[in-house]
Amino acid sequence: MPDAGIYKKLYQFLKWSSLVALVLTLILVLRKSPAPNIPYDANAAARAEQKFQAADQAKAVGQPSQVQLDRSELNSYLAQNLQLEGQPATNPASPPAAGGNSVQAASSAGASKADPAAALSGSDDATLEQVQSTVKDVKVDMDGDLVKAYVIFDYHGKDLSLELDGHLTSDNGYIKFEPVAGKLGSMPLPQSTLQAAVDKMMSSPENREKLKLPADISDIQIQDGQAVVKYK
Repeated sequence: MPDAGIYKKLYQFLKWSSLVALVLTLILVLRKSPAPNIPYDANAAARAEQKFQAADQAKAVGQPSQVQLDRSELNSYLAQNLQLEGQPATNPASPPAAGGNSVQAASSAGASKADPAAALSGSDDATLEQVQSTVKDVKVDMDGDLVKAYVIFDYHGKDLSLELDGHLTSDNGYIKFEPVAGKLGSMPLPQSTLQAAVDKMMSSPENREKLKLPADISDIQIQDGQAVVKYK
């Protein structure tokens, strides 16, 4: 008969191993990953607005049009038009064009599918408005056909970071995001967890309508490191 002391030692080993694993997980989650280095350009937001206005003018005379935004233009535009936690509502000099709304929605789709901690833990669905109320900073980088979203959000008074890399496209008039990698803090997230969280949010009827493209936008995607908005 095995010595009872062996079971006791095994129990103690498992108990302490579980505690160490939990502590390491908490450290990784609470340790924010570094934000992407987005070049600052004071004129980037104005260029983005001009591109949307030019596309609207071309569309008005029946010409095909599209808007291409580099990462400086996209992040500057989002900074002016996204109302984040702790920031007053902004009033851009000119109202955002339909294409601008779609870019804003696309960023929300890639960076803020849900309160990240809630979605990944499998709790109740969150709406995009609830998500936006917790988000404190959003940065979007683009590499080839990948969008790389970096979000700082408040979770019970603690700032956490979430990284999501994926493909941004459209499907039957709705924004579609397919995650390929992600991190909560500095802890890598399993692909299955990411996909389940995104699927859960995008399948919600309330959220799905918020991810619908404007009627005059045919597609939005990432190409050669730029966000491309195509008009009908």
